[in-house]
Amino acid sequence: MGIGTGRMASVLRGGCMLATVALLAACTRHGQEGYARYRTNCGICHHGGEGMKGEIPPVSGRVDRIAATPEGKQYLMHVLLNGLNGPLQIDGVRYNFSMPPFRAHLSDAEIASILSYLATRGDTRPVPVFTPEEVAAERAHPLTTTMVAEERRRLDAIHPLP
Repeated sequence: MGIGTGRMASVLRGGCMLATVALLAACTRHGQEGYARYRTNCGICHHGGEGMKGEIPPVSGRVDRIAATPEGKQYLMHVLLNGLNGPLQIDGVRYNFSMPPFRAHLSDAEIASILSYLATRGDTRPVPVFTPEEVAAERAHPLTTTMVAEERRRLDAIHPLP
């Protein structure tokens, strides 16, 4: 029994190590690519993800929670592709801002990497992952910033957004 138990423990340890390596590789990929693209395209306004109270909404700790539903994932892709105009109410704070669309400036892979990176900055497990194919499907249906704001209001009524 001792030999079988030792062998089983060894197999389990090996499986856990492989899973950990795979998870770290995914986080590193999203972390490096996504962070670089976030910093270049989004960080100037959203800063380190905390935004500016009353001016620019925070994204850290929110993207993962919004992306927990299929409708939330779709909404987040719409925000990056099409932009968003305020006013918005987030955690009791009113924001009245205008986020530009990145449809013409970022590829599907770049948008997916930014959103996947931001999803790693929250507590949701498993971490939501965005794919270039998902972004391409949403890119095929352009929206106005007003339509994205309406989508947010409808989604917030169904699944309150953080």
